[in-house]
Amino acid sequence: MTVRSRDDLTTHPSLLLRIRDPRDHDAWVRFVTLYAPLIFRFLRRHRIQEADAADLSQEVFSAVAMWIDRLRYDPQRGMFRSWLFAITRHKLLNHINREQIPDVGSGDTRIQRRLEAEPAREPPLPEDRVWDEEYEMCLLHWAAEKVQVDFHGRTWQAFWQTRVEGKQTEAVAEALGMTPGAVYIAKCRVLKKLREEVWIVEGIPR
Repeated sequence: MTVRSRDDLTTHPSLLLRIRDPRDHDAWVRFVTLYAPLIFRFLRRHRIQEADAADLSQEVFSAVAMWIDRLRYDPQRGMFRSWLFAITRHKLLNHINREQIPDVGSGDTRIQRRLEAEPAREPPLPEDRVWDEEYEMCLLHWAAEKVQVDFHGRTWQAFWQTRVEGKQTEAVAEALGMTPGAVYIAKCRVLKKLREEVWIVEGIPR
């Protein structure tokens, strides 16, 4: 599967602003629904038991709730996805340390808070790149479920096959009985709708 350009889905900080209010139940349900699968898969990929991965996911969301009001967008320091990755990885490392040395605590709470509040800088590790790809696919699939019903079958397939499956425009056009220009227009229409959907949900503007 071909990974999309990061410019495909432009996002907006509306949900990030809303979850700063712990009483906004709808915002938190949306947030957890969107990111729980991403976090859980990351933890399971590191061989964390299913029950422990579920517990650690809750710890991640608790940390987000505690520190989200301190998150400030700075393009020199990273985006929300990097900040969330830093928290998730930190919870994973704490868990591994506890498993290896059960009687030793997780360390100075000031260091822990600093790690949780600090957006991750440019990720040097392969797992960070995997996180980025899965993060983007998470957004895509969430938005796709919302907007697919707004498009006829050929229009949606023109977008999905060219942008997600990475097929050549000419090949898709021939298979769908469309002109290459029509495929391009269909792709742009769907992308516009996806951007609008994700803009409503979550993220950081350009």
